[in-house]
Amino acid sequence: MYQYDSFDQALIDQRVAQFQDQMNRHLAGELSVDDLRPLRLQNGLYIQRHAPMFRIAVPYGMLNSRQLRKLAHIARTYDRGYGHFTTRHNMQFNWIPLERVPAALAELATVQMHAIQTSGNCVRNTTTDHFAGVAGDEIADPRPWCELIRQWSTFNPEFAFLPRKFKIAVNAAKTDRTVIQVNDIGIDLRLDDNGNTGFRVLVGGGLGRTPILGSAIREFLPWQHLLSYIEAILRVYNRYGRRDNAFKARIKILVKALGAEEFARQVEEEWAHLKDGPATLTQAEVDRVARHFTTPPYETLVDDDLDYTTHLQQEKAFARWVGRNVHAHKVPGYAAVTVSLKAYDHATGNVTAEQMELIADLADRYCFGEARVSHEQNLILADVPKRALHALWQELRAHGLATPTVGLLTDIICCPGGDLCALANAKSTPIAMAVQERLGDLDYLHDVGEVSLNISGCMNACGHHHVGNIGILGVDKRGEEWYQVSIGGRQGNHTRLGSILGPSFAAADVPRVVEQLVDVYVENRREGERFIDTVDRLGVEPFKARVYGNQDNAQNRKVANG
Repeated sequence: MYQYDSFDQALIDQRVAQFQDQMNRHLAGELSVDDLRPLRLQNGLYIQRHAPMFRIAVPYGMLNSRQLRKLAHIARTYDRGYGHFTTRHNMQFNWIPLERVPAALAELATVQMHAIQTSGNCVRNTTTDHFAGVAGDEIADPRPWCELIRQWSTFNPEFAFLPRKFKIAVNAAKTDRTVIQVNDIGIDLRLDDNGNTGFRVLVGGGLGRTPILGSAIREFLPWQHLLSYIEAILRVYNRYGRRDNAFKARIKILVKALGAEEFARQVEEEWAHLKDGPATLTQAEVDRVARHFTTPPYETLVDDDLDYTTHLQQEKAFARWVGRNVHAHKVPGYAAVTVSLKAYDHATGNVTAEQMELIADLADRYCFGEARVSHEQNLILADVPKRALHALWQELRAHGLATPTVGLLTDIICCPGGDLCALANAKSTPIAMAVQERLGDLDYLHDVGEVSLNISGCMNACGHHHVGNIGILGVDKRGEEWYQVSIGGRQGNHTRLGSILGPSFAAADVPRVVEQLVDVYVENRREGERFIDTVDRLGVEPFKARVYGNQDNAQNRKVANG
């Protein structure tokens, strides 16, 4: 992963000192609440329902063991002993006192971490595939391109005060695991017929109050022009994007208003002034950054380790975990492992200080000292020898981190919701936990198979409910918490927004509604058909009829447990 040079470290250290001075002046009454607001947002600090929320950047999801231990220390020293991983791979702390945030930032700087541009009207941290560098379907490693974008965007004065927040995602695999279509800019790495690297560029995606999928404005952009083209896009947005209405200020609104063709024309017109200028990438610059993402010292291993296959045949629980939480690796004898943060007894995506320290130890012993954060709010150990999988599973299981449900109904994406977030209309976590409690039987979950369930506490859609096979949105009805349910969303190569079923439900009804939706699928599925495939074939009406046609009596669960 990327390692700071002296310039990077000096920049971070100076930012820490700057924010400490700003905070001191605020506490002394010399800097008003309004004056502090843009300054704290630029350092990842929100004022939330009960306490400040502090969001720490995890660039393109990469963490080393030293950084994980530091996050554990901050959780224990400054917060309440836990943190929360977000859908943008970041870490959130929800209880750090305002006056202690500069000290936490100073500690982060000692392990090459910061909270810059995780909040506010700026270019947020760039995201990518959590299997970057190890996926077999990868065209190229996207992380050097993410790092180039990160370096270009950090403290870029021209784009520090955009009309609204701005998000960039990069995909470089045949399967899009980073959901580029719902980002302000989606970058899709391609090779032309001659093997030259370039990018398909999508603009204007985003969820929230007005969910829109991004439109392609250029089918092939040579790699040398990546930064200058992004700069042209941002200049057009910064010039014409709305600032009179925060709800209508995202670039997706501008692209929709102008039309993708006209927006693309304006970008090309702006780019004409930038093309082949100082922002043009050279091979030397790409190579400089790429050197940070070297191939680990893999051993030469057989792919079918005898010890591993024996455990697989003899232990059902281990085999079930491997089937859901272990993923193919491009190097024979290795596998990528999802460490589940979806245990039923705590909030989805939350991780305790003790668990972070354990994962850091496991990363050191099994995975070259690195871990990744997925946008599904789990952690990844990307380079585990297959011969070590059984030992790793035993350790994870002992600490509640081996829930074998990745990709299944209870592998829920969920924002912190109204328990913590000042923006939320309703609570999210209790809904997720209620669904997990009602539908958490492992035989049932594995029989049902792949279903994505995403929950957001408000229209900001931090839980990505629009693209869940089942989406749940918290809404306010005359001061009461209700939940709107959608069906048919999906992410990946064929990203699609879900369709709202109808009137919202009371909190107590949501687990029943989810169960009934699944019942319709189980009763009607064909051989090998996933939940989303059945929805596509049947349409929304049978599901709608079930949840609204018989509100009083949930259908009996029909499961073939084998």
